[in-house]
Amino acid sequence: MHLICKHIYALTGQVTYRMSKPITAWLSIGSTYSYLTALRINAIQRDMSLNLSVKPISIRAIMKSMDNIPFPPSKKTKVDYMWRDIERRADWYGLPKPKLPAPYPLQAFDQANKVGIVLNQQGRYLEYFGETYRLWFVSGMEAGSEENLRLALKTMQLDYDDIMHQAKDEAIQQMYEANTEEAKQLGVFGAPSFSIGNEIFWGDDRLEDAIRFAASQ
Repeated sequence: MHLICKHIYALTGQVTYRMSKPITAWLSIGSTYSYLTALRINAIQRDMSLNLSVKPISIRAIMKSMDNIPFPPSKKTKVDYMWRDIERRADWYGLPKPKLPAPYPLQAFDQANKVGIVLNQQGRYLEYFGETYRLWFVSGMEAGSEENLRLALKTMQLDYDDIMHQAKDEAIQQMYEANTEEAKQLGVFGAPSFSIGNEIFWGDDRLEDAIRFAASQ
């Protein structure tokens, strides 16, 4: 059994979940705390047989609409805490030690997420999510950059030029915007977020709560 799933079992007090209610994961590449989710959610879904669907969104657009800048350089004490908190939690989960501070904020935020839309249609989003964050936080290759995308897609045995061509399609942009608007209307204000019906659980550290709630329905 995967180490991170052992943590989940310990926190929820359960061993196996067969969801009566599906969980929607509202994910946005660019969120710093999502490193913790990206490197564990695929294994959790597989090992716990979660009924999980993914909606890639632009959390940046949602935050801008709320005049919310989560970790500006002017708030050094808060930013320093964030990096240290991520480092502590990564160690607790048994994840690779992140190389911090990671490049932030992302310069190619939308590109990273539109590639995610393409791969979500192919049922491979969580693989990409984990790989692009690993390259970003462990190897220092900024998510959305050509360097990151080429290596992530190569690891997934996908053609870079083909995926990038698809990511530029207007239909992908429309889906990206539609997902973001749906998240906003539901009340999502941060990433990662998880919803069961109209119930929202915000933050990597609320994934366990979302699993527990879904199992109780």
